[in-house]
Amino acid sequence: MNNRVVKLTIVNDFVCPNCCIGQHELLSAISYCKDTLHLPLSFELEHMPFRLISMACLSDDAKDKIDKSTFYINRYGKDKFSTFENAISKWANEKGIPISFRGVMSQSTRAHRLAQKAYQIGGQDLQLPILCGLFKANLEDGKDISDINVLADVAASAKMMSRDEALKFLRSDELEKEVNEMCDKARNIGITGVPMTIIDGKWAVSGGQSSDVFIQIFKKLAAAGTHSTPSPFSPPVMATDLCT
Repeated sequence: MNNRVVKLTIVNDFVCPNCCIGQHELLSAISYCKDTLHLPLSFELEHMPFRLISMACLSDDAKDKIDKSTFYINRYGKDKFSTFENAISKWANEKGIPISFRGVMSQSTRAHRLAQKAYQIGGQDLQLPILCGLFKANLEDGKDISDINVLADVAASAKMMSRDEALKFLRSDELEKEVNEMCDKARNIGITGVPMTIIDGKWAVSGGQSSDVFIQIFKKLAAAGTHSTPSPFSPPVMATDLCT
């Protein structure tokens, strides 16, 4: 039996805790479906950039950067942020992944450029370690992912390119236009919040869903085989989150 190829376009931003959670849950679901369930599926993953913080609101080189907790309190209010922070902490504790709100809020254009460069060089096999490295740097290590030195370290750690090569790329404007256009496209097609996972260009899963949600979807796709099928979602899978 030929494997059905499932194309997943993941729209997210590296400053978004729910996007980090969504990526962990999606990758966990893929691993379970392949290694435990042995579903006849192959997965093609591609990252699509989204900016939660506009360039007008916070530039890459802003001198007086605001810490993450203060940013969220100013934007959403103390009570809503407290609820959000508690939910993130609960998930992080359960999974043993130290997501926190340490560090400053960063503008993510440079990080998205690095992710797109990784895909250009080595497709999903290279882009995925970069995505994981960017989330870890920002949301686990509390580093500023608009800092070219932080980004160069991520690139070098993933063996994408040398640190010097990464710095040269980041100091240029290569792929900036493309990232801007992709961010604009995401909003133009109606995406206002992330994470969002688009499956085969047809169906959208919105919000930081659990791995169980993705597993059920992948089971239905596997059962349907390689032919065209109606949407596997009944009702549509949608969720809201703070990162809008």
